[in-house]
Amino acid sequence: MVICNADFMASSKQSGGGMKAWIVHGLLLGAAAVTGACAAFYRRRHCGFRTRVVGIIPARYASTRFEGKPLVHILGKPMIQLQTHEWLSLNLRWMNQHLMRNTLQRTWERAKLASTLDHIVVATDDQRIAECCRGFGADVIMTSESCLNGTERCNEALQKLGKNYDIVVNIQGDEPLIEPEIIDGVVQALQTSKDAVFSTAVTSLKPEDGADTNRVKCVVDNRGYAIYFSRGLIPFNKSGKPNPKFPYFLHLGIQSYDSKFLKIYPNLPPTPLQLEEDLEQLKVLENGYKMKVIKVDHDAHGVDSPEDVKKIEALMRERNLS
Repeated sequence: MVICNADFMASSKQSGGGMKAWIVHGLLLGAAAVTGACAAFYRRRHCGFRTRVVGIIPARYASTRFEGKPLVHILGKPMIQLQTHEWLSLNLRWMNQHLMRNTLQRTWERAKLASTLDHIVVATDDQRIAECCRGFGADVIMTSESCLNGTERCNEALQKLGKNYDIVVNIQGDEPLIEPEIIDGVVQALQTSKDAVFSTAVTSLKPEDGADTNRVKCVVDNRGYAIYFSRGLIPFNKSGKPNPKFPYFLHLGIQSYDSKFLKIYPNLPPTPLQLEEDLEQLKVLENGYKMKVIKVDHDAHGVDSPEDVKKIEALMRERNLS
């Protein structure tokens, strides 16, 4: 709509061409306003799906991943090789706590950079972790020791938060180099895939990680939905050797869930493939739910064993994050 004042109308009588120019200009402005309003309505209509998002970092103290490992360096601090089981157990407990403290804080700091998260909390069953996290400013939700995996811990934390969220992002506490863009990517994948209840990310698998059972592999269909996850190399060809030309995928630990599905997940019975592979994602697929997968360029992975610490430290130094 064009609004004209008296002075303008008077002067326009003296200049018919000027009047026509202003009318055309006004029409163009009106068309632009209508177009903008339509675009805004479209965004509200399509981006209003699953808009409220919480990031949860599940962390447990009773990890067995480092059990029996005699030597590890954590952020440049060496641990000597120990001979007796008693001292080994004692120092491994200290080592695990020390590593958790650093990786958790770095993970939390990286997660805070994600633009899609409305809130971030750490969910743990251990007071030592809770005190450490509160010390660097994180909100903490105490959860039960009976949680079987990170997904169940996220569900319990969601219930205790007592707020309505549409998406819950499970951010692994041992991913100190997670890119905020990956967090945003899995959230947006779930927001734009209404038939999926779960989303996650994969990156290219390095040849040296093909036989590592701590590196979970994934195969995806041509629409970007997960087909299967395995600790073994998949697909596995009849030659019995990895194909250097095939784009194998490494599963990254980050995953997001529709909050309604997350409440259902703990009540789903364990499935044969889930139990055989010890992978919680397979319970989702075996029960017929869809999982959206995004492919990202990510050159780091979580701390799954003491050997990973040096790799993480090297990457931190390269990026001046140490």
